[in-house]
Amino acid sequence: MAHKLGAAMPQGRCATIEHDAYYRDQSHLTFEQRTKINYDHPASLESDLLARHLSELRSGRTVDVPIYDFATHTRRPDTRRVEPAAVVIVEGILVFTEPLLRDMMDIKIFVDTDSDIRLIRRIRRDLEQRGRTFESVRAQYYATVRPMHIEHVEPSKRWADLIVPEGGDNKVALDVILGQLWRIAFAE
Repeated sequence: MAHKLGAAMPQGRCATIEHDAYYRDQSHLTFEQRTKINYDHPASLESDLLARHLSELRSGRTVDVPIYDFATHTRRPDTRRVEPAAVVIVEGILVFTEPLLRDMMDIKIFVDTDSDIRLIRRIRRDLEQRGRTFESVRAQYYATVRPMHIEHVEPSKRWADLIVPEGGDNKVALDVILGQLWRIAFAE
């Protein structure tokens, strides 16, 4: 949904940042140690750095967003330059668990997707894009993904201004949200 919204905004008026880019760098650990970390807990993300970047963007300054390598569980040495924009979309399932981030957001949208759809998407993504095996995806799902969703993600919807079922496939919600984002983008 975040990427569809960003793509529908006028060039230069919107930037999109993924909370997942802020996973803590684990290059100081062996690969085996890195695979045992609970990446579904809010502490696995450097949310304070994201908050600093959002403040910089609000102040009109460019930021260099980390690029995270999910196959190796490390940050890459290169970064992605993000220019300030009237609208900054922050995407991530754990952003509402962090009060510092919540307080910086003008509109908080929780995308509510059925658990079976979330699971199928995760399996597909991890197999196709992250080089994982089905066994590792299944083990992680039971060990951390499901419990952390129940403990952190699902309860965080109470802080949302809007709860959108079906995510990026909900055309009515996309149109309504885009109308608001366009108003913000040209309010200056």
